[in-house]
Amino acid sequence: MRDEVISVSPDNLVGAVAKLKVEGYRFVTLSCMQGDVNTVVILYHFDKDLVLKHLRVRVPADGPLPSITAVYFAAFLVENEIQDLFGLRFSGLAVDYERTLYLDGGEVKVTPFCKYTVAKIQGDEAKSLPASADRHSTGGS
Repeated sequence: MRDEVISVSPDNLVGAVAKLKVEGYRFVTLSCMQGDVNTVVILYHFDKDLVLKHLRVRVPADGPLPSITAVYFAAFLVENEIQDLFGLRFSGLAVDYERTLYLDGGEVKVTPFCKYTVAKIQGDEAKSLPASADRHSTGGS
């Protein structure tokens, strides 16, 4: 099995995804990781005849990043998951749970897969967070 990683800008992302679809690639999934306090890196994974292609996009942590759901509707689930777990927003998302995909009730306070939070947490809010979440927040008291 071979694979290739192609870096694209957020502005060129949807066009690059559409090109892969025309070439016969199927959408597999997305992977997301935090680059640093200001950056999120997303890998879009595609497959055709056991050949993998990956699009790498670096985006500011406070986003937004264009959704690819206009090209591959199935991406709505993993894009919503990334919104919940990393706090990154997607613009033009076909089905947007607005960071409540995993939420049973209440309000979203942390992004569990980020070492850094986008919003500053202060006072009593910081006291109600688990020690690991408070330790990695940009605010705190």
